[in-house]
Amino acid sequence: MRYSLLIFFLTITVVYAQKKKSKGDDYFFQYAYQKAITAYESDKDKGILLTSGQYLNLADAYFQIENYEKATDMYSQYFSNDSIVDNFRLNRYLHGLTKIGNDKRIDDVLQKTETAMDKEFLENIAFNRTILGSDSETVALDFKIFNLNVNSPQADFSPTFYKSNLLFSSSRPNGKKTSYGPTGESYLDIFNGQINAEGQLTDIKPFGDIKASDYHKATPYFSEALNSVFYVLSNTTEGKLEFDENGKNALAIGIQKIDGDFRFLWRDLSTSFYYPFYDSSTERLYFAANFENGFGGTDIYYVNTNRGSIMSAPINLGPRVNSPGNEIAPFIFENSMYFSSDVFYGLGGMDIYQTKIDVNGDFSIPVNLGESINSTEDDFGFVMRDAGSGLLGYFSSNRKGGKGSDDVYGFMVDEKPGIKTLVVKGKVVNENQSTVLTGAKVTLKDSDKSVLKEVLTADDGTYRIEVPWQEEVTLEVTKEKHSLFKQNYGGEALDELKDLEANVGLVAYEDIVEDREGQKVIKLRQFYFSRNKATITPEIAIELDKVVEAIKLFPEIQLRIETHTDSRGGSATNFRLTQLRSDAIKKYLIDMGVSNSNILYSVGYGEDKILNNCKNGVYCIEVLHKKNQRSLFVVLNDNLLFK
Repeated sequence: MRYSLLIFFLTITVVYAQKKKSKGDDYFFQYAYQKAITAYESDKDKGILLTSGQYLNLADAYFQIENYEKATDMYSQYFSNDSIVDNFRLNRYLHGLTKIGNDKRIDDVLQKTETAMDKEFLENIAFNRTILGSDSETVALDFKIFNLNVNSPQADFSPTFYKSNLLFSSSRPNGKKTSYGPTGESYLDIFNGQINAEGQLTDIKPFGDIKASDYHKATPYFSEALNSVFYVLSNTTEGKLEFDENGKNALAIGIQKIDGDFRFLWRDLSTSFYYPFYDSSTERLYFAANFENGFGGTDIYYVNTNRGSIMSAPINLGPRVNSPGNEIAPFIFENSMYFSSDVFYGLGGMDIYQTKIDVNGDFSIPVNLGESINSTEDDFGFVMRDAGSGLLGYFSSNRKGGKGSDDVYGFMVDEKPGIKTLVVKGKVVNENQSTVLTGAKVTLKDSDKSVLKEVLTADDGTYRIEVPWQEEVTLEVTKEKHSLFKQNYGGEALDELKDLEANVGLVAYEDIVEDREGQKVIKLRQFYFSRNKATITPEIAIELDKVVEAIKLFPEIQLRIETHTDSRGGSATNFRLTQLRSDAIKKYLIDMGVSNSNILYSVGYGEDKILNNCKNGVYCIEVLHKKNQRSLFVVLNDNLLFK
């Protein structure tokens, strides 16, 4: 078991330490996994029934020694017998299936469990499996990676910049007589080295600007804004380890002002904290912890601070960042957060991911940085900064070819790691009523009109789509019995789209039609032609433009134009006049871009369909005659439009 991750697995594995009925329990909680396996299997051979916790301990032990075939068999059996799926073990189960290359089984498990998974996590899975399965050049940056010549045979990890130097954590011997029981190595300490022109370190020595302790001090982060170092350390009182009621010593977060005072920032005798990172632009302190009600193992949280003093309860970054696995080591650089996760769809154990932070503080889909920097083992503790025309950075890994259980590696790269993605988000509303539309289908297509992604709007009408960057896209929004929205974006419009919300208004079909005279017609204000004229006046054009807009909103509409007049004048004259008026209306609509296929008929009915008693020979006032002067736009295919 690798030492640097052991410190946070202490929190995870303590769950089943309550009742020890087997020697396997003792070995398991001492991280002696092969001995635990032997003891548990011996109990099984003797007919001793393992408890649920011991069964999972045995499965976990097989996982830790990388016997993924056996581990996945046991997880599969457990999940088939237990209706409660443990997210953390589910991730290990999927991780094991990934290691043995059983993609079909992974798909089967995901299909069975997807209803219990957060939609953000499902999106993360699909996105990363697509990216890692492609030959995307955006992932494959030219990292120049080098092993630091100061790495020891012990664990060296968690680098962070300290002015012109580099701090890192190590279990190398440092003259202390005490050692950490589970590893037999020294308690973790923080070391300081000078960075030379090649990125290598010189003049390595214990970091002397923090409070002395005989126990763990690790995962530092130096804030230039506060001139302080945040780090984790063993809970102690007057120099002695402090334990909770179950005999556990957890890791706290402390802050050391350079040339100033030390104080504990966050401590809980039963909960350990890891990898603090302070963002001076927001005054947020990020860290990893395994609180209850998280999304898996360790999650990444933040607290609001006032110049480093904690001002809020921990806030989970949510399912966009945190998975059923473990997330650790947050680091923010130029509006991107880099962190590590052992979520099952990665390349190895811990992989390094990047998520972009938008102007609202929302996170994009975390993207695996790919094989250019991630290995089949564990990669974590990623930091970088500008250096000349490129970037200089460091991370930790237990990849093959190293000098110890974990080594610190340096890298140089020409541009910021990560792929460029396109995020399109917004809200869909009823344009006329300003109410949100739930369940509207939002589709994003590429330049070839192939579907990139399709989602439904949430209960509040919002949607969010994220895809690898495209040079041109088409956004389509549809909902049954509503208008179609379709818009192309490219060039500057696309650049603007990624920084704005693409809010869309759809028009409900029922808002533009009404029932008149037993027919479904376009809803308009009544308009009148001049007496004995068929001229389209500006007032009439205003209403006809609404018909043009209705056809744009519902391109499949097929109309019959009906024009009627009153009974005054001769019947033949009135027929000719209404036909001229219907034809004039049709010509106007076609001139405004309406297709002939949308206008099946234009008919003048003369005085055949009088609506009241104002017929030939009956005296009526003008207002009653006007009720018979009308033009209707009858929707002939009303009952077929939405089949």
